[in-house]
Amino acid sequence: MAPVIPKKKSAAGKEDIQKDFTEAISLSLESYKKQVRNNPKLRLIDIFCCILVAIALLECSFVALVQDNYPFNAFLAGFIICVGQFVLLMCLRLQLTNPFQGISKNKAFGEFVIASLILHFTCLHFIN
Repeated sequence: MAPVIPKKKSAAGKEDIQKDFTEAISLSLESYKKQVRNNPKLRLIDIFCCILVAIALLECSFVALVQDNYPFNAFLAGFIICVGQFVLLMCLRLQLTNPFQGISKNKAFGEFVIASLILHFTCLHFIN
């Protein structure tokens, strides 16, 4: 027979989980504030990412409210460019916070600009 494992009381387990969760959230926020305080470029990237999320939500809510997707290519291009630019910004943010071996910050920014231009050209081509 398999050994019987005693169960904890559910209330105590929930309190422990809630305590661990709040501790993890507070540590994450503290680390984020420290990171952003030291580097204003990261704050600008984060604000731009929030704006991109808001634009994507606005586009989706507009399509849901109107319930017509007549210029569907325009909607898809707008949504894809928001998601793509968000991903590119997160990659740039990662390269700025944790410099990789052999990649300077200027090179990371140059790659970001080139990738953004390719993304915008692709989305403009998709609309037509």
